[in-house]
Amino acid sequence: MYLTIKTIHMMFALLSFTGFLLRAYLMVIESKWQTHKAILITPHIIDSFFLLSGATMAFMVNFGLFNQLWLTTKITLLMFYLLFVGIALNRGRTKIIRITCFFLAIFTFIYIGGIAVNKSATSWLVLL
Repeated sequence: MYLTIKTIHMMFALLSFTGFLLRAYLMVIESKWQTHKAILITPHIIDSFFLLSGATMAFMVNFGLFNQLWLTTKITLLMFYLLFVGIALNRGRTKIIRITCFFLAIFTFIYIGGIAVNKSATSWLVLL
């Protein structure tokens, strides 16, 4: 059961990231599709299942939030990722702020992926 939930979690993580890249692309080309109802609602649905599956896995293996440094780091960085996505897609006042937050969101997502794979707060640096 755990592996099924983990697979669902990883699938929704990739869907969430792909959706972010698509919405960023639509923003750059100033497409009328970026205001389509499906484009506006779908990310919330995907992110809800993403967070729900992550919480389910944490409860299944009895992870305490502050007992595992890597899990605490992952959740904290997830909040920063969501902040960067929000600024990149909606709240950035200037194009340079939006572009900077776009790349910060990508970096944060990759770092979170490294934490998840290596179960270490040092992410991909643990491989060095």
